[in-house]
Amino acid sequence: MPVPYRIDCPYCGESIELLLDESVEYQRCIEDCSVCCRPMALAVAFDAGGAPRVCATREDEA
Repeated sequence: MPVPYRIDCPYCGESIELLLDESVEYQRCIEDCSVCCRPMALAVAFDAGGAPRVCATREDEA
């Protein structure tokens, strides 16, 4: 079941909601901001307790 998680877009600064797949312990992907449509590089990890950690950067900084 996807886990909802809010981040601020590294381009436009708007708060957006991501749906994270908790069945994968660590993942990297490119996701377009739903507000400004620019590509964000995401690094997602879940700790032992199942809490997500998300790092969002501009694609050109990844």
